Amino acid sequence: MKLLISFMLFLCAVVYSRSQAEENRPPLIPNPQKVEWLEGNFILSNNIFVDCPYSKLRTYFLSRMKTLTGLNLKPGSQRASGKKITFRTEPAAENQNKEAYSLNVAEDGIKITAKGEEGLFRAMQTLFQLISPELKAKKASASSAIPFCRISDSPAFSWRGLQLDCSRHFMTKDFIKRYIDILAYYKYNTLHWHLTDDQGWRIEIKRYPGLTKKGAWRKEADGSVYGGYYTQKDIREIVAYAKERFINIVPELDMPGHSMASLAAYPENSCTGGPFDVSIIWGVMKDIYCPGRDSTFYFIQNVLSEVIKLFPGQYIHIGGDEAPKDRWKQCPKCQARIKAEGLKDENELQSYFIKRIASYLSSKGKTVIGWDEVLQGGLAPGIIVQSWQSFQGAIDAAKQGHYVICSPASHTYLNGDPENLDLRIAYSFQPVPKELQGHERDFILGGEANLWTEQAPQQTVDGKLFPRLLSLSEVFWSNPENSDYDGFYRRVQNAYADLSALGIEYGRESKIFSTKTSFDGSRKEFVVEVSQRQKDIDIRYTLDGAEPGTGSPLYTSSIRIDKTATLKIAAFKNEHSLSRANTLSFSFHKAVGSPVTYKSRYDERYRAGGGNALLDGVRGSLDFRDGNWQGFEGTDFEAVIDLGSSKEISKVAPRFNQNVNSWIFLPLSVEVSLSDDNINFTQAKTITNDTPLKNSEILTKDFEADFNNIKARYIKVKASSIKKCPQWHPGAGSDAWLFIDEIVVE
Repeated sequence: MKLLISFMLFLCAVVYSRSQAEENRPPLIPNPQKVEWLEGNFILSNNIFVDCPYSKLRTYFLSRMKTLTGLNLKPGSQRASGKKITFRTEPAAENQNKEAYSLNVAEDGIKITAKGEEGLFRAMQTLFQLISPELKAKKASASSAIPFCRISDSPAFSWRGLQLDCSRHFMTKDFIKRYIDILAYYKYNTLHWHLTDDQGWRIEIKRYPGLTKKGAWRKEADGSVYGGYYTQKDIREIVAYAKERFINIVPELDMPGHSMASLAAYPENSCTGGPFDVSIIWGVMKDIYCPGRDSTFYFIQNVLSEVIKLFPGQYIHIGGDEAPKDRWKQCPKCQARIKAEGLKDENELQSYFIKRIASYLSSKGKTVIGWDEVLQGGLAPGIIVQSWQSFQGAIDAAKQGHYVICSPASHTYLNGDPENLDLRIAYSFQPVPKELQGHERDFILGGEANLWTEQAPQQTVDGKLFPRLLSLSEVFWSNPENSDYDGFYRRVQNAYADLSALGIEYGRESKIFSTKTSFDGSRKEFVVEVSQRQKDIDIRYTLDGAEPGTGSPLYTSSIRIDKTATLKIAAFKNEHSLSRANTLSFSFHKAVGSPVTYKSRYDERYRAGGGNALLDGVRGSLDFRDGNWQGFEGTDFEAVIDLGSSKEISKVAPRFNQNVNSWIFLPLSVEVSLSDDNINFTQAKTITNDTPLKNSEILTKDFEADFNNIKARYIKVKASSIKKCPQWHPGAGSDAWLFIDEIVVE
């Protein structure tokens, strides 16, 4: 028995020792194809020589090491004495992937070999990840030890990209260069740079100065002007910077849809002739390029002729997505084009448009990429399809013999909330659809992460992308058949310190926490319970409306609220804020708990808490889906509140939501009237909306009706809806929504 116990204790010690070793290992992401960890460490110091036959690579490596660690390594050669980091190529390895490499860390030095410079560069990124985050953060107590190991590595996919939308929100030149370094660090090799859309034109075209003079700027609802663009000098600098880091930049100029910024500057390229403004709302606009005019094609070709000179890479992305055919159906020139070219319908007219542009770019030696809508009406020869709507576009294109970039929104659109697309879902992505067999699978080049920036200005990009961008880096580089989420998740937890050391303001893995609010009638208190959904975080809160910080109270049990207050709850990891605070407002007013009689019932999809939701004391946030808002589609709102007895009333303030991009508009006006008998209503107060409806900002507004302490039992609230989306809206003519929350009575 003693021997058995001793053996079990020995096994436990071994398991513990192994787990501790794993815990202390650098969290390599993406995980190399083969890693062998060995006993011992190589110590970095200023006395280490760097022997690399490629001067640009050597200069980059020395500079990057200085930036990351503060160490001044020395350029060396084979003759240099002392410990070295040695880079060598083996061009004879004909069958080896150009990005494959081997990396060996041993007592006598670090040796890296690859087929060529690109493989050496990928190995450098692995070496950077082997350096402790403490050293990267330049802490005095940091260790400069790199564990002995043998690594053999190569990518699973040749296309590993990030699509970054700089049209909706402009991002500075230095920010783009910073992201090129971040992409390189995690072994991405493509920056898909979205430069034009309805909300802004971001690339200087010298032949058409109006594109940046007018198309790069939008006048917001409050009168402010927002925008920016990259000069051709900026672009050349960024492209050169990316080339040195083996990142290929693929520019995207959207056409024929998402072209309002261009049409605002040159409306003659539309079907109607305008005039147009650069859009300040998101969505799909009906005014697009007119393929019935030859002048439209000459304009686009002239633009592309300058783009080609700026981007020497093989690929040009021309969008092709979300192009409504409404204007084409009504345009005599478009209809004449359909007839003259023997086309069946507007879908084939789009195919004609894409094929004509693709033919021009092909004549210039470029390969065209388009979103999967380019499948409509027939594919242009040689075009690469980027499949985003689902996997079906990838399947259809591959079966037709076209190369594919697979990036379905369900797994790669990181602008989506982590509640719906979390770390695990992103990691589960398989770029090659299971429906493809044999040689069909060879047409899948790889995939892309995508960040559309309607709700993501530059300062929020890190939190949107990380840590989920780590999932996709491993999906694209490592063999998906060898995926191990549990192992990956452990490495992510250890990688947070590295992200902080790199200055990356990471966000959420998933939904961080959820809240449940109830009312304790006996104690006249609201009770808020918080359920934690993400591991290893601190939840902190404030009750005075201030933003929570690391010194705010730590949530340990239910929060009880017995007076009007604004509760803000936020999550922190390693003293780093993971997202903006979740806000809950509580109002103890005279009508809390009073019955409400509706003239028209709310939509069941947005019922909040049902009949008492408007008088439960809990006020909604900016998010109309937070469970506190009631929605009314295409109709006015009217309801009567019964206070139970006559009470003095000084103010009635119903709150409404506006989110134009979700078809939600503030009421045109709100009328509040009082009664003692629920028949005769007097003292009517009308509040007219003074907030512009054409506004991309999500907001809430209280329509306050002031009364001079008038006594009444019943309160009628009527809100006049816009009912239909206006003509300037993407949903013009569709039912508009009216969303109402708490009606505060004081």
